[in-house]
Amino acid sequence: MTVGELCRTLIVDDEMLIRQGIKHYINWEQEGFLIVGEASNGQEALELIESTNPQIIITDIVMPIMDGEELTRIVKDKFPQIEIIILSSFGEFDYVRSTFQNGVVDYILKPKLDAQSLLKALQTASSRISGFQKVDKNTDSRLSIGQTIEKLISGYEANFDVESIVRAFPYSHYILLGMDLKKQKTEVQKKWEDALLHSIDQVAYYSFNVDHTIPVLLVNVNEENIDLVMNSASTFARGNPGIGFVLTEEFLDFSQIGTVYKESLLKLINYRFYFPHKQFLTKRDLPQLPVNQESFNLDWFTDEFKRKNFDEAFRYLHDHVSLLSKCYTIDVYEYKSFFGNIIFNITILLSNMEYNVKEIENARYSYFKSIEDANNADEVAALLKQFIVEAKACIYSTEDQPDNLNMKKIMEYIRNHYAEPITLKDVAKQFHFNPSYLSNYFSTHNNEGFIEYLNKIRIEEAAKLLIQGIVSISEISGMVGYSDHSYFCKVFKKIKGVSPSQYKRKQTLR
Repeated sequence: MTVGELCRTLIVDDEMLIRQGIKHYINWEQEGFLIVGEASNGQEALELIESTNPQIIITDIVMPIMDGEELTRIVKDKFPQIEIIILSSFGEFDYVRSTFQNGVVDYILKPKLDAQSLLKALQTASSRISGFQKVDKNTDSRLSIGQTIEKLISGYEANFDVESIVRAFPYSHYILLGMDLKKQKTEVQKKWEDALLHSIDQVAYYSFNVDHTIPVLLVNVNEENIDLVMNSASTFARGNPGIGFVLTEEFLDFSQIGTVYKESLLKLINYRFYFPHKQFLTKRDLPQLPVNQESFNLDWFTDEFKRKNFDEAFRYLHDHVSLLSKCYTIDVYEYKSFFGNIIFNITILLSNMEYNVKEIENARYSYFKSIEDANNADEVAALLKQFIVEAKACIYSTEDQPDNLNMKKIMEYIRNHYAEPITLKDVAKQFHFNPSYLSNYFSTHNNEGFIEYLNKIRIEEAAKLLIQGIVSISEISGMVGYSDHSYFCKVFKKIKGVSPSQYKRKQTLR
Protein backbone atom coordinates (compact mmCIF):
# COMPACT_ATOMS: atom_id res chain seq x y z
CA MET A 1 0.00 0.00 0.00
CA THR A 2 1.37 3.43 -0.89
CA VAL A 3 1.55 6.26 1.63
CA GLY A 4 -1.65 8.32 1.71
CA GLU A 5 -3.91 5.59 0.31
CA LEU A 6 -7.19 4.99 2.12
CA CYS A 7 -7.51 1.68 3.96
CA ARG A 8 -10.42 -0.25 2.42
CA THR A 9 -12.92 -1.56 4.98
CA LEU A 10 -15.89 -3.97 4.72
CA ILE A 11 -18.65 -4.02 7.39
CA VAL A 12 -20.50 -7.30 8.09
CA ASP A 13 -23.47 -7.41 10.50
CA ASP A 14 -27.04 -8.69 10.19
CA GLU A 15 -28.42 -5.67 12.08
CA MET A 16 -28.85 -2.65 9.81
CA LEU A 17 -28.82 -0.21 12.77
CA ILE A 18 -25.41 -1.52 13.87
CA ARG A 19 -24.06 -1.10 10.34
CA GLN A 20 -25.44 2.44 10.15
CA GLY A 21 -23.96 3.28 13.54
CA ILE A 22 -20.52 2.01 12.55
CA LYS A 23 -20.61 4.08 9.36
CA HIS A 24 -21.30 7.31 11.25
CA TYR A 25 -19.23 6.93 14.41
CA ILE A 26 -16.11 8.43 12.85
CA ASN A 27 -15.03 10.58 9.92
CA TRP A 28 -13.72 7.59 7.97
CA GLU A 29 -11.92 9.26 5.09
CA GLN A 30 -10.28 11.92 7.21
CA GLU A 31 -8.97 9.17 9.48
CA GLY A 32 -7.54 7.31 6.48
CA PHE A 33 -10.20 4.64 5.96
CA LEU A 34 -12.80 3.98 3.26
CA ILE A 35 -15.95 1.87 3.59
CA VAL A 36 -16.10 -0.18 0.39
CA GLY A 37 -19.20 -2.25 1.17
CA GLU A 38 -21.47 -3.84 3.72
CA ALA A 39 -23.04 -7.29 4.08
CA SER A 40 -25.65 -8.87 6.36
CA ASN A 41 -23.93 -12.27 6.74
CA GLY A 42 -20.71 -14.09 6.02
CA GLN A 43 -21.88 -15.51 2.70
CA GLU A 44 -22.65 -12.04 1.34
CA ALA A 45 -19.29 -10.83 2.63
CA LEU A 46 -17.39 -13.54 0.74
CA GLU A 47 -19.20 -12.58 -2.47
CA LEU A 48 -18.17 -8.93 -1.96
CA ILE A 49 -14.51 -9.51 -1.16
CA GLU A 50 -13.39 -10.07 -4.75
CA SER A 51 -15.20 -7.00 -6.09
CA THR A 52 -14.39 -4.60 -3.21
CA ASN A 53 -10.89 -5.87 -2.29
CA PRO A 54 -11.04 -4.89 1.42
CA GLN A 55 -7.97 -4.70 3.66
CA ILE A 56 -9.98 -4.74 6.90
CA ILE A 57 -13.22 -6.59 7.72
CA ILE A 58 -15.35 -5.65 10.72
CA THR A 59 -17.69 -8.56 11.40
CA ASP A 60 -20.31 -9.63 13.90
CA ILE A 61 -19.99 -13.11 15.42
CA VAL A 62 -23.61 -14.33 15.45
CA MET A 63 -25.29 -14.03 12.02
CA PRO A 64 -27.64 -16.18 9.90
CA ILE A 65 -26.48 -18.31 6.93
CA MET A 66 -22.77 -17.92 7.77
CA ASP A 67 -21.55 -16.58 11.13
CA GLY A 68 -18.45 -14.54 11.87
CA GLU A 69 -16.43 -17.49 13.13
CA GLU A 70 -16.79 -19.40 9.85
CA LEU A 71 -16.23 -16.22 7.83
CA THR A 72 -13.00 -15.54 9.75
CA ARG A 73 -11.71 -19.05 9.16
CA ILE A 74 -12.43 -18.92 5.38
CA VAL A 75 -11.02 -15.40 4.93
CA LYS A 76 -7.80 -16.18 6.79
CA ASP A 77 -7.40 -19.31 4.68
CA LYS A 78 -8.06 -17.65 1.29
CA PHE A 79 -7.07 -14.02 1.98
CA PRO A 80 -4.50 -14.07 4.82
CA GLN A 81 -3.53 -10.43 4.15
CA ILE A 82 -6.98 -9.17 5.25
CA GLU A 83 -7.15 -7.98 8.87
CA ILE A 84 -10.33 -8.82 10.83
CA ILE A 85 -12.01 -7.02 13.74
CA ILE A 86 -14.70 -8.94 15.65
CA LEU A 87 -17.91 -7.49 17.13
CA SER A 88 -19.42 -9.54 19.94
CA SER A 89 -21.77 -9.51 22.90
CA PHE A 90 -20.76 -10.36 26.46
CA GLY A 91 -21.84 -14.01 26.24
CA GLU A 92 -19.89 -14.89 23.11
CA PHE A 93 -16.35 -15.10 24.49
CA ASP A 94 -15.84 -18.73 23.40
CA TYR A 95 -16.55 -17.71 19.80
CA VAL A 96 -14.19 -14.74 20.11
CA ARG A 97 -11.44 -16.94 21.51
CA SER A 98 -11.76 -19.31 18.53
CA THR A 99 -11.48 -16.41 16.07
CA PHE A 100 -8.30 -15.16 17.77
CA GLN A 101 -6.82 -18.58 17.08
CA ASN A 102 -7.51 -17.87 13.40
CA GLY A 103 -5.62 -14.56 13.57
CA VAL A 104 -8.13 -11.75 14.18
CA VAL A 105 -6.50 -8.48 15.15
CA ASP A 106 -8.97 -7.15 17.75
CA TYR A 107 -12.50 -7.40 19.08
CA ILE A 108 -15.07 -4.89 20.33
CA LEU A 109 -17.98 -5.58 22.67
CA LYS A 110 -21.16 -4.30 21.00
CA PRO A 111 -22.54 -2.69 24.20
CA LYS A 112 -19.31 -0.68 24.45
CA LEU A 113 -19.03 0.18 20.76
CA ASP A 114 -18.30 3.89 20.30
CA ALA A 115 -16.14 6.15 18.14
CA GLN A 116 -13.05 5.80 20.35
CA SER A 117 -13.08 1.98 20.55
CA LEU A 118 -13.84 1.66 16.84
CA LEU A 119 -11.04 4.01 15.78
CA LYS A 120 -8.57 2.32 18.14
CA ALA A 121 -9.37 -1.12 16.65
CA LEU A 122 -9.06 0.23 13.11
CA GLN A 123 -5.72 1.85 13.87
CA THR A 124 -4.47 -1.41 15.38
CA ALA A 125 -5.56 -3.29 12.27
CA SER A 126 -4.07 -0.74 9.86
CA SER A 127 -0.74 -0.80 11.73
CA ARG A 128 -0.40 -4.46 10.74
CA ILE A 129 -0.83 -3.63 7.03
CA SER A 130 2.53 -3.15 5.40
CA GLY A 131 3.15 0.42 4.25
CA PHE A 132 -0.07 1.93 5.58
CA GLN A 133 0.07 5.47 7.00
CA LYS A 134 -2.88 7.63 8.03
CA VAL A 135 -3.86 10.10 5.32
CA ASP A 136 -3.01 13.71 6.09
CA LYS A 137 -6.38 15.40 6.71
CA ASN A 138 -5.23 18.45 4.74
CA THR A 139 -3.83 16.56 1.79
CA ASP A 140 -6.95 16.65 -0.38
CA SER A 141 -10.35 18.06 0.59
CA ARG A 142 -12.04 15.76 -1.90
CA LEU A 143 -11.38 12.83 0.43
CA SER A 144 -14.50 13.75 2.41
CA ILE A 145 -16.83 13.72 -0.60
CA GLY A 146 -17.72 10.03 -0.26
CA GLN A 147 -18.59 10.34 3.40
CA THR A 148 -20.58 13.54 2.77
CA ILE A 149 -22.65 11.77 0.11
CA GLU A 150 -23.18 8.79 2.42
CA LYS A 151 -24.44 11.03 5.23
CA LEU A 152 -26.77 13.01 2.96
CA ILE A 153 -28.29 9.84 1.54
CA SER A 154 -28.68 8.30 5.00
CA GLY A 155 -30.55 11.36 6.23
CA TYR A 156 -27.81 12.69 8.51
CA GLU A 157 -26.79 16.33 8.59
CA ALA A 158 -23.56 16.86 6.71
CA ASN A 159 -21.66 20.07 7.47
CA PHE A 160 -19.52 19.92 4.36
CA ASP A 161 -17.10 22.54 3.09
CA VAL A 162 -18.98 24.29 0.27
CA GLU A 163 -15.76 25.58 -1.30
CA SER A 164 -14.26 22.11 -1.54
CA ILE A 165 -17.48 20.80 -3.15
CA VAL A 166 -17.39 23.64 -5.70
CA ARG A 167 -13.76 22.84 -6.50
CA ALA A 168 -14.62 19.15 -6.99
CA PHE A 169 -17.82 19.88 -8.94
CA PRO A 170 -17.37 23.22 -10.76
CA TYR A 171 -20.37 22.98 -13.11
CA SER A 172 -23.97 24.11 -12.60
CA HIS A 173 -26.07 20.91 -12.79
CA TYR A 174 -26.00 17.49 -11.15
CA ILE A 175 -27.52 14.18 -12.34
CA LEU A 176 -27.49 10.69 -10.80
CA LEU A 177 -26.88 7.75 -13.12
CA GLY A 178 -27.64 4.37 -11.58
CA MET A 179 -26.81 0.86 -12.76
CA ASP A 180 -29.22 -1.95 -11.88
CA LEU A 181 -26.99 -4.99 -11.38
CA LYS A 182 -29.35 -6.97 -9.14
CA LYS A 183 -27.81 -10.44 -8.69
CA GLN A 184 -25.56 -10.22 -11.73
CA LYS A 185 -21.81 -10.08 -11.38
CA THR A 186 -20.21 -7.93 -14.04
CA GLU A 187 -17.11 -5.93 -14.85
CA VAL A 188 -19.14 -3.31 -16.71
CA GLN A 189 -19.06 -0.90 -13.75
CA LYS A 190 -15.34 -0.34 -14.33
CA LYS A 191 -15.98 0.80 -17.91
CA TRP A 192 -18.78 3.33 -17.58
CA GLU A 193 -16.78 6.12 -15.95
CA ASP A 194 -14.20 6.19 -18.74
CA ALA A 195 -16.93 6.00 -21.39
CA LEU A 196 -18.65 9.03 -19.92
CA LEU A 197 -15.41 10.94 -19.40
CA HIS A 198 -14.19 10.49 -22.95
CA SER A 199 -17.47 11.58 -24.56
CA ILE A 200 -17.91 14.90 -22.70
CA ASP A 201 -15.29 17.64 -22.40
CA GLN A 202 -16.60 19.50 -19.36
CA VAL A 203 -17.69 16.96 -16.80
CA ALA A 204 -16.92 16.02 -13.19
CA TYR A 205 -18.17 12.87 -11.53
CA TYR A 206 -17.95 10.71 -8.44
CA SER A 207 -18.94 7.03 -8.16
CA PHE A 208 -20.37 5.50 -5.00
CA ASN A 209 -22.29 2.44 -3.78
CA VAL A 210 -24.92 2.67 -1.04
CA ASP A 211 -26.22 -0.76 -2.10
CA HIS A 212 -23.66 -3.01 -3.80
CA THR A 213 -26.29 -4.00 -6.41
CA ILE A 214 -26.80 -0.33 -7.40
CA PRO A 215 -23.58 1.48 -8.35
CA VAL A 216 -24.25 5.20 -8.78
CA LEU A 217 -22.44 7.93 -10.68
CA LEU A 218 -22.91 11.53 -9.54
CA VAL A 219 -22.41 13.54 -12.73
CA ASN A 220 -21.71 17.29 -12.69
CA VAL A 221 -22.05 19.26 -15.97
CA ASN A 222 -23.28 22.59 -17.29
CA GLU A 223 -26.87 22.77 -18.55
CA GLU A 224 -25.89 22.67 -22.23
CA ASN A 225 -24.16 19.30 -21.71
CA ILE A 226 -27.10 17.50 -20.04
CA ASP A 227 -28.30 16.03 -23.33
CA LEU A 228 -24.75 14.79 -24.00
CA VAL A 229 -24.82 12.91 -20.68
CA MET A 230 -28.14 11.31 -21.61
CA ASN A 231 -26.94 10.35 -25.09
CA SER A 232 -23.65 9.00 -23.77
CA ALA A 233 -25.37 6.94 -21.07
CA SER A 234 -27.98 5.64 -23.54
CA THR A 235 -25.27 4.62 -26.02
CA PHE A 236 -23.31 2.86 -23.28
CA ALA A 237 -26.48 1.03 -22.15
CA ARG A 238 -27.13 -0.28 -25.67
CA GLY A 239 -23.59 -1.59 -25.79
CA ASN A 240 -23.99 -3.57 -22.57
CA PRO A 241 -27.08 -5.79 -22.91
CA GLY A 242 -28.38 -7.43 -19.74
CA ILE A 243 -27.62 -4.42 -17.53
CA GLY A 244 -30.22 -1.76 -16.72
CA PHE A 245 -29.57 1.95 -16.31
CA VAL A 246 -31.63 4.80 -14.87
CA LEU A 247 -31.02 8.53 -15.05
CA THR A 248 -32.62 11.02 -12.66
CA GLU A 249 -33.77 14.53 -13.45
CA GLU A 250 -31.08 17.21 -13.05
CA PHE A 251 -30.74 19.22 -9.81
CA LEU A 252 -28.78 22.37 -8.90
CA ASP A 253 -27.85 21.95 -5.24
CA PHE A 254 -25.33 19.30 -4.12
CA SER A 255 -27.18 18.96 -0.80
CA GLN A 256 -30.24 17.62 -2.71
CA ILE A 257 -28.44 14.39 -3.54
CA GLY A 258 -30.12 12.44 -0.70
CA THR A 259 -33.62 13.46 -1.79
CA VAL A 260 -32.96 12.78 -5.48
CA TYR A 261 -31.40 9.38 -4.64
CA LYS A 262 -34.42 8.25 -2.61
CA GLU A 263 -37.27 9.92 -4.48
CA SER A 264 -36.04 9.48 -8.03
CA LEU A 265 -33.18 7.02 -8.53
CA LEU A 266 -34.42 4.24 -6.22
CA LYS A 267 -37.98 4.59 -7.58
CA LEU A 268 -36.74 4.35 -11.16
CA ILE A 269 -34.76 1.22 -10.24
CA ASN A 270 -37.98 -0.25 -8.81
CA TYR A 271 -39.97 0.77 -11.92
CA ARG A 272 -37.53 -1.12 -14.16
CA PHE A 273 -39.20 -4.32 -12.90
CA TYR A 274 -42.23 -3.35 -15.00
CA PHE A 275 -40.20 -2.29 -18.07
CA PRO A 276 -37.80 -5.21 -18.68
CA HIS A 277 -37.28 -4.24 -22.33
CA LYS A 278 -36.24 -0.68 -21.45
CA GLN A 279 -32.53 -0.91 -20.79
CA PHE A 280 -32.31 2.81 -20.13
CA LEU A 281 -35.07 4.47 -18.10
CA THR A 282 -35.72 8.11 -17.20
CA LYS A 283 -38.74 9.83 -15.66
CA ARG A 284 -39.82 11.14 -19.06
CA ASP A 285 -40.06 7.53 -20.34
CA LEU A 286 -42.78 6.62 -17.81
CA PRO A 287 -46.27 6.21 -19.32
CA GLN A 288 -49.42 7.54 -17.69
CA LEU A 289 -50.74 5.30 -14.91
CA PRO A 290 -54.14 3.60 -15.36
CA VAL A 291 -57.03 5.57 -13.87
CA ASN A 292 -59.04 4.05 -10.99
CA GLN A 293 -57.39 0.67 -10.76
CA GLU A 294 -59.88 -1.43 -8.77
CA SER A 295 -58.86 -4.02 -6.19
CA PHE A 296 -59.20 -7.65 -7.19
CA ASN A 297 -62.64 -8.91 -6.11
CA LEU A 298 -61.63 -12.23 -4.59
CA ASP A 299 -65.16 -12.91 -3.27
CA TRP A 300 -66.65 -12.61 -6.75
CA PHE A 301 -63.82 -14.67 -8.26
CA THR A 302 -64.37 -17.39 -5.63
CA ASP A 303 -68.14 -17.46 -6.22
CA GLU A 304 -67.65 -17.82 -9.98
CA PHE A 305 -65.22 -20.67 -9.37
CA LYS A 306 -67.63 -22.48 -7.06
CA ARG A 307 -70.33 -22.16 -9.72
CA LYS A 308 -67.82 -23.58 -12.19
CA ASN A 309 -67.92 -20.46 -14.34
CA PHE A 310 -64.21 -20.99 -14.94
CA ASP A 311 -63.93 -19.18 -18.27
CA GLU A 312 -65.49 -16.04 -16.85
CA ALA A 313 -63.38 -16.22 -13.69
CA PHE A 314 -60.12 -16.67 -15.61
CA ARG A 315 -61.07 -13.90 -18.03
CA TYR A 316 -61.58 -11.53 -15.09
CA LEU A 317 -58.21 -12.59 -13.64
CA HIS A 318 -56.46 -12.05 -16.99
CA ASP A 319 -57.93 -8.55 -17.36
CA HIS A 320 -56.95 -7.61 -13.81
CA VAL A 321 -53.36 -8.85 -14.27
CA SER A 322 -53.03 -6.93 -17.57
CA LEU A 323 -54.03 -3.72 -15.80
CA LEU A 324 -52.03 -4.47 -12.65
CA SER A 325 -48.84 -4.90 -14.68
CA LYS A 326 -49.24 -1.34 -15.98
CA CYS A 327 -49.31 0.08 -12.43
CA TYR A 328 -45.53 0.42 -12.19
CA THR A 329 -45.63 2.31 -8.86
CA ILE A 330 -46.82 -0.83 -7.03
CA ASP A 331 -44.13 -2.23 -4.76
CA VAL A 332 -42.50 -5.28 -6.38
CA TYR A 333 -43.04 -7.43 -3.26
CA GLU A 334 -46.76 -6.50 -3.22
CA TYR A 335 -47.05 -7.31 -6.93
CA LYS A 336 -45.44 -10.73 -6.53
CA SER A 337 -47.55 -11.48 -3.44
CA PHE A 338 -50.76 -11.07 -5.46
CA PHE A 339 -49.69 -13.81 -7.88
CA GLY A 340 -48.60 -16.17 -5.12
CA ASN A 341 -51.91 -15.68 -3.31
CA ILE A 342 -53.96 -16.32 -6.46
CA ILE A 343 -52.12 -19.57 -7.17
CA PHE A 344 -52.66 -20.65 -3.56
CA ASN A 345 -56.38 -19.77 -3.63
CA ILE A 346 -57.06 -21.52 -6.95
CA THR A 347 -55.39 -24.68 -5.68
CA ILE A 348 -57.44 -24.66 -2.46
CA LEU A 349 -60.70 -23.93 -4.33
CA LEU A 350 -60.18 -26.82 -6.75
CA SER A 351 -59.25 -29.13 -3.90
CA ASN A 352 -62.39 -28.20 -1.96
CA MET A 353 -64.43 -28.83 -5.11
CA GLU A 354 -62.94 -32.36 -5.16
CA TYR A 355 -60.90 -31.99 -8.32
CA ASN A 356 -57.74 -34.05 -8.61
CA VAL A 357 -55.21 -31.33 -7.73
CA LYS A 358 -52.26 -33.56 -6.84
CA GLU A 359 -50.07 -32.32 -9.72
CA ILE A 360 -50.72 -28.60 -9.23
CA GLU A 361 -50.37 -28.97 -5.45
CA ASN A 362 -46.93 -30.50 -5.95
CA ALA A 363 -45.98 -27.74 -8.40
CA ARG A 364 -47.26 -24.71 -6.48
CA TYR A 365 -44.19 -24.31 -4.25
CA SER A 366 -42.03 -24.32 -7.34
CA TYR A 367 -44.23 -21.52 -8.68
CA PHE A 368 -43.87 -19.57 -5.42
CA LYS A 369 -40.07 -19.83 -5.62
CA SER A 370 -39.99 -18.87 -9.31
CA ILE A 371 -42.21 -15.84 -8.63
CA GLU A 372 -39.94 -14.76 -5.78
CA ASP A 373 -36.86 -15.04 -8.03
CA ALA A 374 -38.44 -13.38 -11.08
CA ASN A 375 -36.56 -10.33 -12.38
CA ASN A 376 -39.50 -8.59 -14.04
CA ALA A 377 -43.30 -8.39 -14.27
CA ASP A 378 -43.40 -10.26 -17.60
CA GLU A 379 -41.77 -13.30 -16.01
CA VAL A 380 -44.29 -13.28 -13.14
CA ALA A 381 -47.29 -12.96 -15.48
CA ALA A 382 -45.93 -15.81 -17.65
CA LEU A 383 -45.70 -18.04 -14.57
CA LEU A 384 -49.35 -17.40 -13.71
CA LYS A 385 -50.34 -18.09 -17.33
CA GLN A 386 -48.48 -21.40 -17.17
CA PHE A 387 -50.17 -22.29 -13.87
CA ILE A 388 -53.64 -21.53 -15.31
CA VAL A 389 -52.94 -23.89 -18.22
CA GLU A 390 -52.20 -26.64 -15.68
CA ALA A 391 -55.25 -25.71 -13.57
CA LYS A 392 -57.51 -25.89 -16.65
CA ALA A 393 -56.07 -29.29 -17.56
CA CYS A 394 -56.96 -30.42 -14.02
CA ILE A 395 -60.49 -29.01 -14.38
CA TYR A 396 -61.28 -30.34 -17.83
CA SER A 397 -59.86 -33.80 -17.19
CA THR A 398 -62.59 -34.14 -14.56
CA GLU A 399 -65.23 -32.11 -16.41
CA ASP A 400 -65.00 -34.43 -19.41
CA GLN A 401 -66.39 -37.35 -17.38
CA PRO A 402 -69.99 -38.21 -18.49
CA ASP A 403 -71.52 -37.30 -15.11
CA ASN A 404 -69.83 -33.91 -15.10
CA LEU A 405 -70.85 -33.18 -18.68
CA ASN A 406 -74.48 -33.74 -17.66
CA MET A 407 -74.04 -31.51 -14.62
CA LYS A 408 -72.50 -28.80 -16.76
CA LYS A 409 -75.51 -28.84 -19.11
CA ILE A 410 -77.96 -28.67 -16.20
CA MET A 411 -76.16 -25.68 -14.63
CA GLU A 412 -76.00 -23.92 -17.99
CA TYR A 413 -79.75 -24.47 -18.45
CA ILE A 414 -80.44 -22.91 -15.04
CA ARG A 415 -78.21 -19.90 -15.84
CA ASN A 416 -80.09 -19.37 -19.12
CA HIS A 417 -83.59 -19.71 -17.59
CA TYR A 418 -83.21 -18.32 -14.04
CA ALA A 419 -85.62 -15.44 -14.81
CA GLU A 420 -88.40 -17.90 -15.57
CA PRO A 421 -90.50 -19.62 -12.87
CA ILE A 422 -88.52 -22.85 -13.22
CA THR A 423 -88.76 -25.66 -10.65
CA LEU A 424 -86.88 -28.85 -9.94
CA LYS A 425 -89.62 -30.76 -11.78
CA ASP A 426 -89.23 -28.53 -14.84
CA VAL A 427 -85.48 -29.18 -15.05
CA ALA A 428 -85.94 -32.91 -14.37
CA LYS A 429 -88.41 -33.09 -17.23
CA GLN A 430 -86.07 -31.18 -19.53
CA PHE A 431 -83.26 -33.71 -18.92
CA HIS A 432 -85.43 -36.82 -18.57
CA PHE A 433 -84.62 -37.33 -14.87
CA ASN A 434 -86.81 -38.38 -11.99
CA PRO A 435 -87.13 -35.23 -9.76
CA SER A 436 -85.96 -37.08 -6.62
CA TYR A 437 -82.96 -38.49 -8.49
CA LEU A 438 -82.12 -35.06 -9.91
CA SER A 439 -82.22 -33.53 -6.43
CA ASN A 440 -79.71 -36.06 -5.07
CA TYR A 441 -77.63 -35.94 -8.27
CA PHE A 442 -77.41 -32.14 -8.15
CA SER A 443 -76.37 -32.02 -4.46
CA THR A 444 -73.76 -34.76 -4.92
CA HIS A 445 -72.08 -33.12 -7.93
CA ASN A 446 -72.35 -29.46 -6.95
CA ASN A 447 -71.94 -29.37 -3.15
CA GLU A 448 -75.21 -27.42 -2.87
CA GLY A 449 -78.88 -28.13 -3.57
CA PHE A 450 -80.91 -27.15 -6.62
CA ILE A 451 -82.83 -24.37 -4.79
CA GLU A 452 -79.62 -22.96 -3.22
CA TYR A 453 -77.93 -22.80 -6.61
CA LEU A 454 -80.94 -21.24 -8.35
CA ASN A 455 -81.29 -18.61 -5.61
CA LYS A 456 -77.59 -17.79 -5.79
CA ILE A 457 -77.77 -17.23 -9.56
CA ARG A 458 -80.86 -15.04 -9.22
CA ILE A 459 -79.48 -12.94 -6.36
CA GLU A 460 -76.17 -12.33 -8.17
CA GLU A 461 -78.07 -11.06 -11.20
CA ALA A 462 -80.24 -8.92 -8.92
CA ALA A 463 -77.10 -7.44 -7.31
CA LYS A 464 -75.79 -6.43 -10.74
CA LEU A 465 -79.08 -4.69 -11.55
CA LEU A 466 -79.07 -2.90 -8.17
CA ILE A 467 -75.60 -1.50 -8.84
CA GLN A 468 -76.70 -0.25 -12.26
CA GLY A 469 -79.57 1.62 -10.55
CA ILE A 470 -81.76 1.76 -13.67
CA VAL A 471 -84.89 -0.05 -12.40
CA SER A 472 -86.58 -0.21 -8.99
CA ILE A 473 -86.07 -2.97 -6.44
CA SER A 474 -89.63 -4.26 -6.87
CA GLU A 475 -89.11 -4.53 -10.63
CA ILE A 476 -85.79 -6.33 -10.15
CA SER A 477 -87.39 -9.10 -8.07
CA GLY A 478 -89.67 -9.99 -10.99
CA MET A 479 -86.86 -9.67 -13.54
CA VAL A 480 -84.79 -12.36 -11.80
CA GLY A 481 -87.65 -14.85 -11.36
CA TYR A 482 -89.33 -14.02 -8.03
CA SER A 483 -93.11 -13.49 -8.10
CA ASP A 484 -93.17 -12.68 -4.36
CA HIS A 485 -91.25 -9.45 -3.60
CA SER A 486 -91.03 -10.08 0.17
CA TYR A 487 -89.61 -13.57 -0.45
CA PHE A 488 -87.02 -12.02 -2.81
CA CYS A 489 -85.94 -9.58 -0.07
CA LYS A 490 -85.70 -12.42 2.46
CA VAL A 491 -83.51 -14.57 0.15
CA PHE A 492 -81.38 -11.55 -0.82
CA LYS A 493 -80.61 -10.73 2.82
CA LYS A 494 -79.82 -14.36 3.61
CA ILE A 495 -77.23 -14.55 0.79
CA LYS A 496 -75.79 -11.01 0.86
CA GLY A 497 -76.19 -10.24 4.57
CA VAL A 498 -78.11 -6.99 3.92
CA SER A 499 -81.43 -6.02 2.37
CA PRO A 500 -81.59 -5.01 -1.33
CA SER A 501 -81.98 -1.32 -0.41
CA GLN A 502 -79.03 -1.44 2.02
CA TYR A 503 -76.91 -3.23 -0.57
CA LYS A 504 -77.73 -0.60 -3.21
CA ARG A 505 -76.92 2.25 -0.81
CA LYS A 506 -73.66 0.61 0.26
CA GLN A 507 -72.51 0.14 -3.34
CA THR A 508 -73.43 3.73 -4.25
CA LEU A 509 -71.26 5.10 -1.41
CA ARG A 510 -68.15 3.22 -2.62
